[in-house]
Amino acid sequence: MKLALIQQKSSKDVTVNINKGVKSVREAAQNGANVICFAELAFTPFYPQKPAAENKNELAETIPGPTTEKFTRLAKELGVVIILNLYEREGDNTYDSSPVIDSDGKILGVTRMIHITDYACFHEKGYYTPGNTGAPVYDTKFGKIGVAICYDRHYPEYMRALALNGAEVVFIPQAGAVGEWPEGLYEAELRVASFQNGYFTALCNRVGDEECLTFAGESFVCDPGGYVIVRAGEGTEEILYCDVDLEKVKSSHARKLFLRDRRPELYSGWLNK
Repeated sequence: MKLALIQQKSSKDVTVNINKGVKSVREAAQNGANVICFAELAFTPFYPQKPAAENKNELAETIPGPTTEKFTRLAKELGVVIILNLYEREGDNTYDSSPVIDSDGKILGVTRMIHITDYACFHEKGYYTPGNTGAPVYDTKFGKIGVAICYDRHYPEYMRALALNGAEVVFIPQAGAVGEWPEGLYEAELRVASFQNGYFTALCNRVGDEECLTFAGESFVCDPGGYVIVRAGEGTEEILYCDVDLEKVKSSHARKLFLRDRRPELYSGWLNK
């Protein structure tokens, strides 16, 4: 599997952003990538910077919808897997959602962010309904992939569920700002998740100056041994490529030892509090 994490700036013009994304997918495919991921809300402003207004549902779109239709055609044309992240509307509910498109252009499913936060410049509770899709893993042409959208990566229960469901690579569409957390914590957190669960993690971060925040970029990939193997620059628009050997998942400590020696009969009593 060859990954491409598209780290691109987002303007207020959604059409311009989508066209830029299409161009980046074509470039990534031309350079040999077969699984391509975008950052959180890659084609729109990061709406939760400001508290939600009454028209918040008007900003969202359906899945399937106009954006997914464009990228499903592109995935089929190029024979690649594409992971998007969109502000989704379903009925009266709105979600932070990642549709996963297989190389034949079919939407395999939609992962919705489960854990919703709220603090300065991240007023997400006003926008997002808590996700109801669980922790799905998608059996794509190139491997088994899971998605942990931004805030969900902080929950070991969710990251472990993806391992138990068979994920070989977990993609993290993120909107992480400069100075939001202590330096190096994003990487440390996902290095541990990769090591404990025996999969690759691929964080694709938003980048650029916006209304209230400066998004950091610095997308990266960790291997199942817990090592960062590639890293993008801070504040730069770029496509980060990474070749991953899925045999390393099978030989990881987690798959040989940690998952084997679990005691799930004990955990419900500890965690249901």
